[in-house]
Amino acid sequence: MAWFKRQEKGIITPTEEKKETPDGLWYKCPECGTVADMGEHRRMLYTCAKCNYHDRIDSAEYFEILFDNNQFTEMDADLTSGDPLNFVDTKPYPQRISSTQRSTGLKDAVRTAHGPVNGQPLVVACMDFRFIGGSMGSVVGEKIARAIDYARQNRMPFLMISKSGGARMMEAGYSLMQMAKTSAKLALLSEAGIPYISLLTDPTTGGVTASYAMLGDFNISEPGALIGFAGPRVIKETIGKDLPKGFQSAEFVLEHGFLDFIVDRKQLKQRLSDLLLMLHAAPVPAEPAAS
Repeated sequence: MAWFKRQEKGIITPTEEKKETPDGLWYKCPECGTVADMGEHRRMLYTCAKCNYHDRIDSAEYFEILFDNNQFTEMDADLTSGDPLNFVDTKPYPQRISSTQRSTGLKDAVRTAHGPVNGQPLVVACMDFRFIGGSMGSVVGEKIARAIDYARQNRMPFLMISKSGGARMMEAGYSLMQMAKTSAKLALLSEAGIPYISLLTDPTTGGVTASYAMLGDFNISEPGALIGFAGPRVIKETIGKDLPKGFQSAEFVLEHGFLDFIVDRKQLKQRLSDLLLMLHAAPVPAEPAAS
């Protein structure tokens, strides 16, 4: 039975000729365990074909999904954090910034750009969770503020894609100041009558939720995203009660009136362009006549 017995002895395959599966060819869904090849996972825009779990993605992937032919102009790409407090935890803050920049290829936790989305101009600010948990420091606030200014000056709609653990502790009060700064800029955008759409992705928490993430003319989210201010443990200890099932999920937040709708990532670009077209076509209210 040659099927079960090797007839030739001493077969040795050199190491360099051995066929091994390269890393990164397969994706296993953390929700349902379905395994898919990475090519198919990318074609599904990083969502599970079986359970529709939305994997976390970064600004590079969102820009590719949204901008026509991935054509966009990035703004303030080289802006980086200083060290106003000479902060040290397990390592000095400048060392943490440098090492994170090397490992991620990012300058900070947000990238801003403008370009066409189905032919319509749009300014986009997108956070990257890989950069110190998407924490909001002075650079994040400044880049978002400048993007809002660009949108206002060029009368382009503004989209904010949030993904953050909250304020950056290494910058303390400087970080918290970005909440007021970005909120004030969004107020100016609103006064100019320019649409602001806030997309909350997994996770959107802390000071980001308490500021620009919840200030959109439309607040929308991806399915299953974690959205909240304080963590569930802190809230439970504060109110002394067990929390409802699915508390702080996008679906729970939508049911309780804090979101306008949830959109599947595969439909995101079309839904956004439809929404922008509708807002562009809406009539501008007439100024009241002088008495």
